[in-house]
Amino acid sequence: MCGRYRLTRKKEILAEHFGIEPPDNWQPRYNVAPAQDVAVIRQHPDEPRRIAATMRWGLIPFWSKDPTVGYKMINARSEGIAEKPAFGEALRKRRCLIPADGFYEWQKSGGAKRPFCFTMADDAPFAFAGLWERWKNPEGKLVETCSIITITPNALTEDVHDRMPVILHPDDYDLWLDPGFHDTATLTALLKPYEPEAMKRYEVSDRVNAVKNDDPECIAPVQPQAQSTLFDLG
Repeated sequence: MCGRYRLTRKKEILAEHFGIEPPDNWQPRYNVAPAQDVAVIRQHPDEPRRIAATMRWGLIPFWSKDPTVGYKMINARSEGIAEKPAFGEALRKRRCLIPADGFYEWQKSGGAKRPFCFTMADDAPFAFAGLWERWKNPEGKLVETCSIITITPNALTEDVHDRMPVILHPDDYDLWLDPGFHDTATLTALLKPYEPEAMKRYEVSDRVNAVKNDDPECIAPVQPQAQSTLFDLG
């Protein structure tokens, strides 16, 4: 699964990478957690431009009677996603990018869990493949929520966790966001593990375990002298 991530880069960098205009009140996030409002990117339905917005992390299907289901839907497994009642229509009609520059996974070590941060090898921002929904609460207010799609791990993540988020290549952003494109076979072909040689990882402190901690210390390496571990194919 993907239950925590970070988005720390300056808004100017995000604007250039994603082709958007971040909000003026943009603040870096070091420990994004489920049920929080998160940054997402959608395609304008009538114009060829991308729009930045915020949504609650934890998808609530439009037909759901119980909003607490969102806590169970922070992730959507890629396997058979087009046929799943909670995600099938969103895959066809409501796709988004969820920008990040790192994500966390925990490795079981005896009776404890060691948190690791995974980033691009060049520290560039990237995007998770996301789905979004618009749900109406009992008071009639519309609530927009989202989910991150996950896949089997690559060689860099597999010894830490048995799932990883789907990271899209920038060349696939336009297709993924296109609200007029509904071919699920083509879309699901984009859902695959990211190339491990293009990523790196390093261990962080258990400070990231607590949702209340959202500061630069969360991303600090446990061993500064060995800050990053590049995947070695050799």
